[in-house]
Amino acid sequence: MGPKTARVDRTLREWIASGELSPGDRLPSERTLVERLGIGRTALRQVLARLLAEGVLEVRGRSSYTVSGSHSRSGSVSISSPGELEPWRIHGERTIYDNRWVKLDLVDVEPPGVERFEHHVVRLQHVSIAAVVDDQDRVLMLWRYRFVPDKWGWELPGGIVDEGEDALSTALREVEEETGWRPAALEHLVTYQPMVGMVDSPHEIFVGRGAQHVGDPTDVEEAGHVEWVPLTDIPGLMARDELMGSGTLVALLHLVAGRSGGAAIAAP
Repeated sequence: MGPKTARVDRTLREWIASGELSPGDRLPSERTLVERLGIGRTALRQVLARLLAEGVLEVRGRSSYTVSGSHSRSGSVSISSPGELEPWRIHGERTIYDNRWVKLDLVDVEPPGVERFEHHVVRLQHVSIAAVVDDQDRVLMLWRYRFVPDKWGWELPGGIVDEGEDALSTALREVEEETGWRPAALEHLVTYQPMVGMVDSPHEIFVGRGAQHVGDPTDVEEAGHVEWVPLTDIPGLMARDELMGSGTLVALLHLVAGRSGGAAIAAP
């Protein structure tokens, strides 16, 4: 979340916490919020999507937002962490294999109450993935072949974060290179590890609405058939095992879940 969206997020939460907006109250229109808060419509929708996902807001119709009556005003979760537990002790590590793409280490670890042993750790690249949605609730995707699983499927554009590049810049660049579409804006959704027990490979997911067609894809190796896929098709594609990659699944599940509950990225 950028500085402007973070400011607007705080302001809306303060309105709710202070009682300026009470449970059941309807938020001002998007146009009014844009003018009053000094933020663009796309960025505002990202803030509203986050508050919807947390249950702070509810949606009525296509774009009428109300303060939730069943969620705490702060937007906090109901469960608390159990506190600090004893972590594993790391006594050292040694590298078995290392190149540009993958590094394999043996780490000398000692879990609490367990005899120490060497644990394999695969260290991969930092990855950035983007889900871009248009005004018809379609998401920009690629149909392409992956030789490792030996299958065709739909993926979101994305790739490795280059040295000296931030993840957002990577997401913007990869969308344009792989699809020929330039996103209007992207907002960070989540950072996660796809196989946290053994593999170190941070994946960052970005979402946004709107893109401009600027030409043909320029990344020939990564490009595939480009298509705007309706979000309503995502459950069926999942059932047919045609969605590939954990980043694609994480982003699309967020969009579909938000859409069923109001829209993860608000409709115009």
